[in-house]
Amino acid sequence: MNIGEKLRRLRLQKKLTQEEMADRCELSKGFISQVERDLASPSIATLKDMLECLGTNLKEFFSETDDDEKKVFAQNDMFVKEDEETLRGSITWLVPSAQKNAMEPILVELGEGGKTQEMPPHEGEEFGFVLSGAVLLHIDGKPLRVRAGESFCLHPGAAHYLENIGKRKAQFLWVSTPPTF
Repeated sequence: MNIGEKLRRLRLQKKLTQEEMADRCELSKGFISQVERDLASPSIATLKDMLECLGTNLKEFFSETDDDEKKVFAQNDMFVKEDEETLRGSITWLVPSAQKNAMEPILVELGEGGKTQEMPPHEGEEFGFVLSGAVLLHIDGKPLRVRAGESFCLHPGAAHYLENIGKRKAQFLWVSTPPTF
């Protein structure tokens, strides 16, 4: 990690000059310049002060986010699980390794008579958008019909599952947070 460059980017994001930052941190403009060019290394205490002036902290500053992390996924990146017994269709994980993320988007295809597993009450939220066909959303034993072009959103405080009672396949996008599949 290039500490100086990262500090410089943060300072510029906050629209601060080196002089303004130096005043806020009670440091010299020259020292700020040297740190940003990796010609000087601040002590932990000084770095902590600098980061506080920039609206962040040591933990956030040093947490590595992978800028090279894949953001666009092709069909061959996705994982498909066929299930002819319960779903009579399939589940496609649209984002590989989504379980490490806060949300998990999946594409579910239910054949005639297919249904998802019953999900117990849990923390989080779920969103669904029916792409084709129609499904029954069972929440605590009460069925709600959701047709193509319609969506559902719930805070799952009750057991729930989806079922296709139609004569043709139903396909829907399902996003849950935290990941549940």
